[in-house]
Amino acid sequence: MQITRYILFLMIGLTLGFGIGNRLTRVTGQLGFTSNKNKEKLNRLIDFIDDEYVYPINTDSLVDSTIERILNGLDPHSTFISSKEAPSDTNRMQGEFIGIGIQYYVNKDTLSVINTIPNGPSDKAGILSGDRILISNLDTLYGKKNSTNKNIQEKLRGAIGSTLKLKIYRPQKGILYYNIKRDHVPIVSVKASFLVTKKLGYIKLERFAETSHNEFKTALLHLKKKGIQNLILDLRENGGGYVRPAVKIADDFLKDGHLIMFTKDRNNETQKVFSTSKGDFEEGKIYVLIDENSASASEILAGALQDNDKGIIIGRRSFGKGLVQQERSLGDGSKIRLTVSKYYTPTGRSIQRPYNKGTKAYYKEYLERYENGELQDSTKLKVNDSLVFKTRKGKKVYGGGGIIPDFYIPKSSKRNLEILDYTLYTGVLSKFVFKELDTNRKFYNSLSSNDLKNLEITDTLLKNFKNYATKKGLSFIGVDANASIRKNIRAEMANQLFSSNVGLQILSSEDEMIQKVLKLEQNIK
Repeated sequence: MQITRYILFLMIGLTLGFGIGNRLTRVTGQLGFTSNKNKEKLNRLIDFIDDEYVYPINTDSLVDSTIERILNGLDPHSTFISSKEAPSDTNRMQGEFIGIGIQYYVNKDTLSVINTIPNGPSDKAGILSGDRILISNLDTLYGKKNSTNKNIQEKLRGAIGSTLKLKIYRPQKGILYYNIKRDHVPIVSVKASFLVTKKLGYIKLERFAETSHNEFKTALLHLKKKGIQNLILDLRENGGGYVRPAVKIADDFLKDGHLIMFTKDRNNETQKVFSTSKGDFEEGKIYVLIDENSASASEILAGALQDNDKGIIIGRRSFGKGLVQQERSLGDGSKIRLTVSKYYTPTGRSIQRPYNKGTKAYYKEYLERYENGELQDSTKLKVNDSLVFKTRKGKKVYGGGGIIPDFYIPKSSKRNLEILDYTLYTGVLSKFVFKELDTNRKFYNSLSSNDLKNLEITDTLLKNFKNYATKKGLSFIGVDANASIRKNIRAEMANQLFSSNVGLQILSSEDEMIQKVLKLEQNIK
């Protein structure tokens, strides 16, 4: 179906935009070149174009595009990051940025606050969901030209400690004024952490940034205090990031001296990483949820637990990204991540899918998982029988790219559920819910999280959403997805009124992978 194909295209961008990988030691040195004839040739060409080309040309952009093409020709994951992209990339990998801490979208050419980041500057100042930010330090943030994401971020982000004078419209009270100091705002890695049952915990990890292990450890210890014996670790849609936090998390589960991963470089030199005696959850059972967008560091973690017979892997075959990138500065604010080695799981499996047929074929293979039915039918999943490995306890696992789960859970092939997924990825559901909350903020703000979990989504509200989706070109036919739509509306309300922690709790009762874990837990008893 075209909608699912579009979602896969979208998720490729999300996965590869973040799933960069890196050496265990972060490299920030400046790239140096030895003097040689090829370098001189390139310099002469650029100088000649700069001096003599018939039309004026920006040689900086010419050099950037040339570097990008060179890297693209090497492998699918060697990457160029321009000087304009580098700051946001660095923020994302460090797990924080300097700003005022809001989530927003532009509604009718006006910056509308969806919610504030807990304990961030806006949250502390009293900014509320539904507020419209009109003016920032005399800069207008409404109107078609002024409400672009680029303009908004430029006006709201800045030096730490600097003050923003905000003019805000709050529907219930009118115009309000706030002075807010910019500060560190976390880009949270742990999206949710809660009890599924009295003895079973759940942690959703969205990325692997510098702060990810500390966030994970805080969530894990909190759940341990509540008495969990086993844990669900959700790595779905996690495109990776820094490997170091993934290794530290694996160490939390493995006893001393277990191989976590190893790498091999161009000279076949091997670097191995072993677990230590510092694990915080070495006795409990781990269920790891993965899907086709779990990549890089996610695959390192899942593979380490699977090969050491510690984790039960549930879901669908992971992306298959096992190339190690080393980051270097190019001296002008731009940087590259160059593939320098490959990752392997403890049994010796290469995580990386083959890319010898070129980048185009590499991405096509990913899309073919939908077209050949692999995402909906486990019997369509092809494994390479010549790449069979055995775990510590003798269980068969397969190489050839990606992590193959122990228990396969298909994607739904129902048309209405695919359309519902599309509304989630494109923000259609989020915008509808924002508009609905805006109609009666006083009522919705009065609800507790428990009230919201049991809130009735009326037939009228369901119909309004379907009509809204139809106007966006998405038509639901029949009623087979009505229960799922109602639950997702309720969950999105929770996301905007409270947090994704509450939203994911609402969705967990229909989550097929979590339900599979609960069945396995019953069998253990």
